[in-house]
Amino acid sequence: MARDVASVARSLRAALLPGAVPDGRPVNAVLDFASFGPPVDALHATLVIAEEHAIVDADHDRLGALREAVVVTSADGPRLRSVLQAAGITAMVGAPTAPSLLGPTLTSLLAVDQAAEARAITSAMRVLTLAARRSGITGVIAELAHRIDGWAVLLDRHGEVITTAGAGSLHIDDAIAVAVGRPVRVRHRALQVHPVGPGQDISAQLVTAPRNDSSGRGRELSSQAAALLDLLMRTRDSSHLERLGRSMMFETVRHGGDEATRLLRRWGVHERVLRGFALASRTSGVDVEHLLALWLDELGAEHVFTSQRGVVHGVVREDHAEEIAHRARAFASTLYLGLGRPAGTDVLARSIDEARHACEAARTGGERVVRYEAIPTVSFVLGALDADQTGRLARLLDPLRGAERSAELLDTLRVFLASHGAWSESAARLRIHRQTLTARIRRIEDLLGLSLSDPDDRVAAWLALRAADG
Repeated sequence: MARDVASVARSLRAALLPGAVPDGRPVNAVLDFASFGPPVDALHATLVIAEEHAIVDADHDRLGALREAVVVTSADGPRLRSVLQAAGITAMVGAPTAPSLLGPTLTSLLAVDQAAEARAITSAMRVLTLAARRSGITGVIAELAHRIDGWAVLLDRHGEVITTAGAGSLHIDDAIAVAVGRPVRVRHRALQVHPVGPGQDISAQLVTAPRNDSSGRGRELSSQAAALLDLLMRTRDSSHLERLGRSMMFETVRHGGDEATRLLRRWGVHERVLRGFALASRTSGVDVEHLLALWLDELGAEHVFTSQRGVVHGVVREDHAEEIAHRARAFASTLYLGLGRPAGTDVLARSIDEARHACEAARTGGERVVRYEAIPTVSFVLGALDADQTGRLARLLDPLRGAERSAELLDTLRVFLASHGAWSESAARLRIHRQTLTARIRRIEDLLGLSLSDPDDRVAAWLALRAADG
């Protein structure tokens, strides 16, 4: 951690006289009185070594310049204190060190501190480089925000957001305002803007805000991260393009129908029945997507999966699902695997949603592998019902089946419940506007006589869907 004014005073065992420079400001330079000029870096303090007569005999302009620095002296007398306090100069007085040794002592003190800072930045850059290899630009921004204990926003040359980490909407507004020079009041006082790219060839701008506003380490690390981002943005990222293409194809598979079956055949998957899965890690140190790709390569299986918010969703054939479950149980770090029930290639959305529920149940219960049909809240209720009772439960949905565009309403209900009533996520999965989703949910509630904001009604609707699936 950088040496600040107060810690230097404690190390010298000197009395600290308050002035214009805060005692928490980090120190980055040591000068003698004759060499001192007004410091350029307002975020750091400069220590000025002076003897008593130099301060007492200094003119008004010289004393005014010293207000921006911190005076260090072995002397400590009433007249000296009076001059310093009248001029508002921060000072360390009465240091029990010979005047000739003050300079070497302070230089050595800061050199040790700067070496430690350099080692910390080097170590952090290694982690950022590893994040770049694993997750590209998004990984670098996320790790940078963690390292500076603040937030980071990456903007393109036009001020549009590329990716963020740790930043709320107000932070992003401030970042854009500072980056494009908008004449508005910025709420954060110490934003740092780092151009991504050399000279006039700037491809983006990195805006960071360390929690410690005066953190020199955060500034240096952000500057080096900007250079790393420049390299990433100028290099074709084939893995990113592959993930994007796989994600788009997986949405077609989830949507179902003949188109999904045809796509799977072209993808190299010829089985008519597959099982949905969802795989996640307890820690961010495991690259689940990369790990799963290695497992599927070893099994000779196609990569029919996509990653979303740290959870990998996909479909595999039954024997491969068993093998992945075995590996998840044996893996050194804790993994959570959820498996849905087998489903036809034209109706895989149900199995994928079930896998997601099972994965969440695994996380909650601390189990490594959970099958959807083994979740007590579902299997216990349906297993306790006879065929007549199950049929009556399924008939709860009859008003939807008899309505206009019934398939659309049933699919909307299933996705909305599987997304835990999350409006934005449900609309995105259904590929509709949120207002359209709102209208459909109101229509469903009117037809069923249920309120999907009520937990009991949501459970009833979900059980009816499960009973109908048979």
